Amino acid sequence: MIPIRDTIPSRNVPITMYLLILANVLIFLLQLQLPDESLQRFFYYFGIVPARYTHPAWAEYIGLPVDNYWPFVTSMFLHGGWLHLIGNMWTLWIFGDNVEDRMGPVRFLFFYLCCGIAAGIVHFLTNPNSTIPTIGASGAIAGVMGAYFLLFPHSRVITLIPIFFYPVFVALPAVVYLGIWFLTQFLSGVGSLVPGQQVGGIAWWAHIGGFVAGMVLCPLFVERKRPCRHCYPDQYGSELGWMRW
Repeated sequence: MIPIRDTIPSRNVPITMYLLILANVLIFLLQLQLPDESLQRFFYYFGIVPARYTHPAWAEYIGLPVDNYWPFVTSMFLHGGWLHLIGNMWTLWIFGDNVEDRMGPVRFLFFYLCCGIAAGIVHFLTNPNSTIPTIGASGAIAGVMGAYFLLFPHSRVITLIPIFFYPVFVALPAVVYLGIWFLTQFLSGVGSLVPGQQVGGIAWWAHIGGFVAGMVLCPLFVERKRPCRHCYPDQYGSELGWMRW
């Protein structure tokens, strides 16, 4: 399933979301300037390498400082390729503006970073001996999706579902789309814990941890809902906040 857009327009300019996308793109363009050997070293230094903290002797042997925890922040601004970058930024573009609307730019920034850090910690706890650097914004973006799941359950997500190479567009309720997404991440994460199974180079538990963190942290960061002349109550009597289209 490929999300195309949601059906709730934002009422404010999502400044923080734009800046996050810009930062990720600029850093990725910087990565492209590095030769392969330097890029690999770059990922090891700024990505999350769990064995760096659980096996300090190994970390010192390859030249990684063991008392540096900045990778739990810097890793979420690194990407392994164009598809990795575009997929993450597209998802942030779809869900980030509405969540920022409800939190405000500054709160949204801290929420995003907290979710990314939480995702990194969960990945570390579930892969403590891994010597592979983990990079990407998907853990933080999963947190945004978790917040969207709570804040906009009545939204629709226009989704592309390819069926035998024929594109089918379906408007799924946000709770259905995000629920299916989380279930696939959870099942894949559980499968990755089975000895001998290949995880496909994807940090499933970072996605799971980020999504759950987004749901838990969302009430702490959301602002009191302001009245809006375009708002109307839904059939259950709760104010949705923005007109759907």
